[in-house]
Amino acid sequence: MGNFAANEGLSVFVILVWLGINAFLFVQFYMAFLVERWFYTRVLLGQALSWARAPAACLNFNCMLILLPVCRNLLTLLRGSIQCCSRTAARQLDRNLTFHKLVAYMIAFHTAVHIVAHLFNFEYFMDAQLNRNSSLLPFILSEIGTGDNASFLNPIRSNETNPTIVMFTTIAGLTGVAITLALILIITSSMEVIRRSYFEVFWYTHHLFVIFFIGLVFHGFGIVRGQTAASLKTNIPDVCADQFEDWGTNGSNCAVPEFAGNPPMTWKWVVGPMILYVCERLVRIYRSHQKVVITKVVMHPSKTLELQMKRKGFHMEVGQYVFIQCPSVSRLEWHPFTLTSAPEEDYFSAHIRIVGDWTQALYEACVGDKTEPQEAWKLPRLAIDGPFGTASEDVFRYEVVMLVGAGIGVTPFASILKSVWYKRIQNNQDVFTKKVREVTQLNISILSCFFTELLVILQIKI
Repeated sequence: MGNFAANEGLSVFVILVWLGINAFLFVQFYMAFLVERWFYTRVLLGQALSWARAPAACLNFNCMLILLPVCRNLLTLLRGSIQCCSRTAARQLDRNLTFHKLVAYMIAFHTAVHIVAHLFNFEYFMDAQLNRNSSLLPFILSEIGTGDNASFLNPIRSNETNPTIVMFTTIAGLTGVAITLALILIITSSMEVIRRSYFEVFWYTHHLFVIFFIGLVFHGFGIVRGQTAASLKTNIPDVCADQFEDWGTNGSNCAVPEFAGNPPMTWKWVVGPMILYVCERLVRIYRSHQKVVITKVVMHPSKTLELQMKRKGFHMEVGQYVFIQCPSVSRLEWHPFTLTSAPEEDYFSAHIRIVGDWTQALYEACVGDKTEPQEAWKLPRLAIDGPFGTASEDVFRYEVVMLVGAGIGVTPFASILKSVWYKRIQNNQDVFTKKVREVTQLNISILSCFFTELLVILQIKI
């Protein structure tokens, strides 16, 4: 129990805080639409009003968070900053994609609740127009603003209006449809079976988040309206609701109520993360235009391609990874690969297993079936984004280290073991690590170039 608390306690705490904030926002905004200002709106919509607005608040909160776990440069910066204070806190940043998925699931849940509640709202709006009985308050409320449409409550202006037309002729309706379609495509294409078998589908549809966020910002121009503050002074619902037949007549103390929508609020939640993400993309664009030189290409057994590269100003730590783009293969696709070189070397390298269309195209562009050496200028141009931090950076902060991996997953160990070797031959006295244990299950032909010498020199106990 103690080990679980030490290793997972902070993660559990973060999740509980996140869930608590979601629950608080839901209850807070549910209750906020039960106040006097929304009395007449509830006459038309009932509890569906609160059920629509409460998940909308949770959506704003989670949409604020969804971009932060994929700002890799920001996470790398934070990891380096808090590493000296708390290793446990730094390790939480390595679970960024897990948290990204949890937030996405929460967005999907609240979106479903929000949509269902609004479907009921449209039904209630239409029922108020169809039941044209002047002795009923819902019909009277629906008739307000018929002349100038300035202060209407019911967006469906007559019993001949099609709710579908209202949905596609209003900002809230159009953006709502666009947001929903984008979200459905993003979530369905993120399923593991799609992501692993059709990565391009996942990659391209995930960029619909741009449409999602643009629609989200403008979606705040809502159809749902409440009584204005000035109108509450001339028409107090608790007093005037039962006197609706005399509203606005001579001798009546109750004026015809006026209504207005809330100003858009979503942008206040998401503008900060959107700016951070734009800065993140600008950094990536800058890096992608830096010149990368391929110094060596090696084709290892088991269809593993090794690329040794150089880039001005490139600095790495053990176990870090980079994103690689090959414009001659695809100008839009970036794929992550663990660095297999050590920080002490004057180049950085990646071992790429040929298992898909993109890696096959990269292999053919670099070596293919050519047997003769290729000149450097004939090799494809590459763009590199990174390096980005991982938990492997902490390896030299512990006295005893165990490395466990299988197949191509042993690539982070190549960087670590190389660095250990360099530190040993350089007699580096600052290394805290005293013992390295390595457990692997792999085809030795994949990475034999790393371990043949290192296992002997380091005398690693398996």
